[in-house]
Amino acid sequence: MSKAYIPLKELEIYQLSRQLSKIAWSIYERLEWQDKKIMGDQFIESVDSVGANIAEGYTRYHYLDKVKFYYYSRGSLAESCHHWLELLLERGKISSELYSSIKAIHKPLEIKLNNTITVTKNSQQGLNNNDRS
Repeated sequence: MSKAYIPLKELEIYQLSRQLSKIAWSIYERLEWQDKKIMGDQFIESVDSVGANIAEGYTRYHYLDKVKFYYYSRGSLAESCHHWLELLLERGKISSELYSSIKAIHKPLEIKLNNTITVTKNSQQGLNNNDRS
């Protein structure tokens, strides 16, 4: 029995990452030049890196490659939402409403990304155990 291939655009973690990027871009566009230079560029790069690494990991063949890119994605998610987003709020560059809208996507994305990592690792372990039978 073969597993059905799910296109990248239909993956919920990828869709969430794109929603996150859309909101982050709306924040970035409104920043003044100096704020973009100091923290905005790093914020948008780390947010966009979440989806980019999901896409790259999803298209890799070997599970270790997949997991490596999912870990990168998780790191970028932490950088953007635990560090840069907090600084943007603390420095009065975004409203609490925008902050909350990103956090509402961040938490489920983080959970689903952790689950994807676990499932990817476990599915390979299951294959290895079947090889021994």
